[in-house]
Amino acid sequence: MARKFLYFVAFCIVVVIAGAFALAIWSQQLTRLAFVPSAEFVEQSPLAANAYQDPAMWLSRPGMGVNDPARWQPAFEDENDRSLLPTPADPEEEKPREFAVFFVHPTSFLDRNRWNAPLDDAEANRIARIYARGMASPFNQSSEIWAPKYRQATFGAFLAESPEATKAIDAAYRDVRDAFRVFLASVDPDDPIVLAGHSQGSLHLLRLLREEVAGKPLATRVAAVYAVGWPISLEHDLPALGLPACATAEQAGCVMSWSTFAEPADPGPLLESYSESKGFDGQLRGDSAFLCSNPLTGGIGGSADAGANLGALVPNGDLSHGSLIRGYAPARCDDRGLLLIGAPPEMGDAVLPGNNYHVYDIPLFWANLREDVRRRVSAWTPPR
Repeated sequence: MARKFLYFVAFCIVVVIAGAFALAIWSQQLTRLAFVPSAEFVEQSPLAANAYQDPAMWLSRPGMGVNDPARWQPAFEDENDRSLLPTPADPEEEKPREFAVFFVHPTSFLDRNRWNAPLDDAEANRIARIYARGMASPFNQSSEIWAPKYRQATFGAFLAESPEATKAIDAAYRDVRDAFRVFLASVDPDDPIVLAGHSQGSLHLLRLLREEVAGKPLATRVAAVYAVGWPISLEHDLPALGLPACATAEQAGCVMSWSTFAEPADPGPLLESYSESKGFDGQLRGDSAFLCSNPLTGGIGGSADAGANLGALVPNGDLSHGSLIRGYAPARCDDRGLLLIGAPPEMGDAVLPGNNYHVYDIPLFWANLREDVRRRVSAWTPPR
């Protein structure tokens, strides 16, 4: 599962590299050739115990000011809608409960010459900042946002069934775990926390939940988890997380997750790799449904028309900027667990084959997600 889930992204790029005819015959082989490292895995040296005390180890953290990508506030394209977002100077805005966010960015390293990204890789960090700008910014009503740099597994690690790939993903997780522990030691112990991520970031969050949160007192501090862009089996994964799926919009201490497709959707490779993978309980996921949280309703499953979309963040060509547009896309969960958004909306060039809107899982529902986290933090109650 972890080796194949991001197959669609490489599939898209290989079209350019190899041509559609060759791709139709040798798509998986060409994809692996283009992205799976040929080098031997080099064990990552453990980071110093105080590594994440260094502000340079974070894409986002308190004290960064205007240089913090997660603090970006996009504007509504329609001037009539701009009053819908509060401004810091608005004295009438109800101040939300203080809370801290730990955000783990998705894969931004594509190099096939090594299995894990160096912390100082300029291109990987540039892309990660773009991801933080578009995907962590819905959470910026929080008092603190912490988004670590980490020695992420390269893209090709998710396409390989090999010990090297497993080691690369494990190494990336250890960095995320170390950053999470510094985050916990730094934030107010009485404040609720929100965990959020996308794709590879969500994979690491799910492991954090199992190993660092589930069954521990820390679980009572979790207001919400947004593990977006990574399928979670209701039968084989969710019980191991120690938190339930979010059933209502006002529920705290729960998990949200979705994978977005426009219609007609062709999720074949995703469903195939999912069915052949083992869940957190060690059993094959098979045809078990995966969690489909509807970001427009805040519950499990169901549907909502485009009028319920409070604002999609529609990016420019290089994903570095964008505007919010109300009513941009509907959302409904199908019986497989896919989040379907109707006819393909124009979001840019990163739509993947099969009408897979993986890259836009969060931007499509930016304003709803902002409201969703506000509600869940407000509903959170301190442990007694």
